[in-house]
Amino acid sequence: MLAFITGNVVSAREGSIVLENNGIGYELMVTNNTLSSLGLVGNKIQLFSYLQAKEDGICLYGFYCQEEKSMFLKLISVSGIGPKVALSVLSGTTLSSLAVAIITEDVKTLSKIKGIGKKTAERLILELKESISDKDTGEDVPVATGLNKDSDDAVNALIALGISRSEAYRAVMASCEQAKSIEELISLSLKYFSRL
Repeated sequence: MLAFITGNVVSAREGSIVLENNGIGYELMVTNNTLSSLGLVGNKIQLFSYLQAKEDGICLYGFYCQEEKSMFLKLISVSGIGPKVALSVLSGTTLSSLAVAIITEDVKTLSKIKGIGKKTAERLILELKESISDKDTGEDVPVATGLNKDSDDAVNALIALGISRSEAYRAVMASCEQAKSIEELISLSLKYFSRL
C-alpha cells in the first residue's frame, strides 16, 4: 500500500494532478480542496494516498492531509458510495461542515452536495454518525454531540427560525462560552451570522 507520495507538481487540473518522483509521473485523483492547497506547478509536495485496484484497472487518489484521507475512507465504507462520489462529496464542502452535518443529522445540507441525494444522505448519517470525531474535521472545530440543555434548546430555536441544523449548531457552539442565559445565547448565535 502506498501511504504517501512526495514529488514535484508537473500538472494540475480539476480532478487530478501529476506528481513526478524519481523520473516517474504519478497521476492522482484529487478533491478541489487538495488542488487549492497545492500551490503552483513545480512545487514539491507530499500527498497522502489511497490505491484502488479493480478488475478494470488501478486508480490512485491523493489528499492534502491525513484527515481528508480518513474522511474519504469513511465515505467509501458506506454502501453505494464509491471513490468518485466520495471525491465529489469532499470537493463540495469543507471537512468540518461535512462532519457537523453528519453528527447533527442534517439531511438537508448533505443533500445539497453534488452526488448525494436524500436517501444517500440518510445512509451516510446512519453509518457514519458514531465514527465521526473532531479529528475528522481537519480544523479545530468542536463537533461533540453532547450539548447541554440550553445549547440544545438554542439550536432548536434557530432551526425554528429557518436556519439549518448544522449552521445552528455551529453558531451556538461559537457563542455558548459568552452567553449567561439561553436568551443571550440565542441572541449571540443570531449575531454570529451577521459577522460571516
